[in-house]
Amino acid sequence: MWYAEMFAELESQKDEEKAPQMAAYMKNRFPFLGLQKPERAEIVKPYIKRAAKKEKIDWGFIDACWLKSYREAQYVGVDYLSAVQNKLQEHDLAKLQELITTKSWWDTSDSLAGVVGFLVQKYPALVADMLAWSKSENIWLRRVAILFQLKYKEKTDVDLLEKIICANFGSGEFFIDKAIGWILREYSKVNPGWVRGFIRKYEDKMAKLSIKEGSKYI
Repeated sequence: MWYAEMFAELESQKDEEKAPQMAAYMKNRFPFLGLQKPERAEIVKPYIKRAAKKEKIDWGFIDACWLKSYREAQYVGVDYLSAVQNKLQEHDLAKLQELITTKSWWDTSDSLAGVVGFLVQKYPALVADMLAWSKSENIWLRRVAILFQLKYKEKTDVDLLEKIICANFGSGEFFIDKAIGWILREYSKVNPGWVRGFIRKYEDKMAKLSIKEGSKYI
């Protein structure tokens, strides 16, 4: 397996001082090696670059990343997916769903939201899945459904965005309310009038956090 050497190199660079600090920042949900993004990227870049040249996505590698106990391994898996996302096929959404709902937290779900967004643009029929995710009992699927259009800018489907956000009013979940504010804030950079109108229309149903975040640039 080409990635055994990569994991060994990552693990050899464990920072005993930074590891507990990084774990504490993530509410001690996962152990860390203590490798921050620039250090991690320097180690894995040549491995991912070579692997990205292969014809097919190496799901075995991604599974290995998710089986590792330290959180940096999942970050590496997401980095790899981002590098090969043009190879994703429509049926791969099921695998992305599995990753989002396994060892779940905002860090991996938010990164995977970008990969999901790319896939939905490539296969518009997957919009139906985003609507389904927006009503899921799993808050991370709901968060991804809210955020998958984050980088769409003027290509954002506002009707879809409105349906998904409205499906999440009253959740009482910090990560959902924050995501609503985030997507509105980001879209306000290209269409402040729409966001202003949306907040005015639904102000009585929106969490204060969502309104605060969504109104930042308007």
